[in-house]
Parts: sequence; C-alpha cells; structure tokens
Amino acid sequence: PPLPPQPMGSERTETRKRPPPAPQEAPDAPGPQAAESRGSNACCFCWCCCCSCSCLTVRNQDQRSTRASHELRTDQLPTCEESPTPTLEEVHAWAQSFDKLMITPAGRNAFREFLRTEFSEENMLFWMACEELKKEANKNMIEEKARMIYDDYISILSPKEVSLDSRVREVIDRNMGEPSQHVFDDAQLQIYTLMHRDSYPRFMNSALYKDLLQSLSEKSVEA
Repeated sequence: PPLPPQPMGSERTETRKRPPPAPQEAPDAPGPQAAESRGSNACCFCWCCCCSCSCLTVRNQDQRSTRASHELRTDQLPTCEESPTPTLEEVHAWAQSFDKLMITPAGRNAFREFLRTEFSEENMLFWMACEELKKEANKNMIEEKARMIYDDYISILSPKEVSLDSRVREVIDRNMGEPSQHVFDDAQLQIYTLMHRDSYPRFMNSALYKDLLQSLSEKSVEA
C-alpha cells in the first residue's frame, strides 16, 4: 500500500522544535515567588504615592516605633517627684525668686504642670535629668544616662529637643566621647536661665498659681 505523504524538511524541523502547550495561568494570580519578590522589594514596584503603598506603610511604622522609643527612654528618667502639698508660706516664697520655686519638689511639680500647658515641659524634664546625672558615680551608668539625655533632649532628631546655642552644642559633642556627670552643665544653666526669664513670669501670673494660692489661703483661714 502507498505510504502517507511525509512532511517537508522545514515542516519537520518546526514540528520537532515546537514545545508542548503550557497550561494557562490566570494573569491576576501571581505565583508565590513573584509575590515574595514583590513584598521584599516593594520600592522597586512603587511608582505612585497613594496611601495604600507598602513603602509608605513601612515608613509610617518606622516613625511610630521611633516615637515610641523616645517616649520609653523619657519614661526611664525622672518624670514626677513625690512631694507633700506645699504650705502657704512656700507658695508665697515662690513669688520671691525663681530659685525658691525650683529648690522644692512641690514648686518644681507645680511649675512643670504649667510648662505642660505651654508645651515646653521638656525644659524641666531636661533640667531634672541633668540633676539625676550629677548624682551618678558609676562610670558605665554615667555614659548610659548621658547618651539617653543626649538622644532625648540634645539631638536635632528628637521631638523633645531643647533650645541651645551652637557653642554649647559643640562643647557637648566634643565631650560625649567620654561623658562625665557634668557634661551638660552649660546646657542645663542655659535652660534654667530660659525658664527663669521666659516661663517663670507667666507662671506667677497664671490661673494655676493664683488658684493654688487662693486655695491654701482659704484653708489657712478655716484652720
């Protein structure tokens, strides 16, 4: 019987080279490796600034963790002093001088409460942290506390940075290699002076101080 016609040379080669048809995949369902690659390198695929962008999500999470770490470090420093209720004589003495206000825990607490209303509480927190540092004798603890104070109140990246001039900052930066208990003395004096000249007069005229004075005066009359 006659043989069936054979394909020509070029047709035979094409048939041999043609691979078997691959199963079709849904274009909207990327494989696990592609998804993994996209997740690990999100910025390469991000060309928009929409709020759902994974790059921005990661960035926002980093910023939240940075703020949380600042709050954690600040909480480790003295935040509130225990003190008895001030006497009427003490509150009257606060009006005589800023030094008499700052020398008592009750005075510092009342003044700090006022600073909080003016969003400048970091000045008192910094001053208190410097006082605590001066009491430290252990070298390792001095370095650790000095670094915490620097990160929380001196660094320009901190949300609680205090206002210091460039000369004081340069001195601190030079001495932070081997900090002592007095590494922040110049800065502490500058912040003390700032509170004295700027915030103290407003505190003496504030409702907070006047209400406290009136309350103690009424109790004194009743007694």
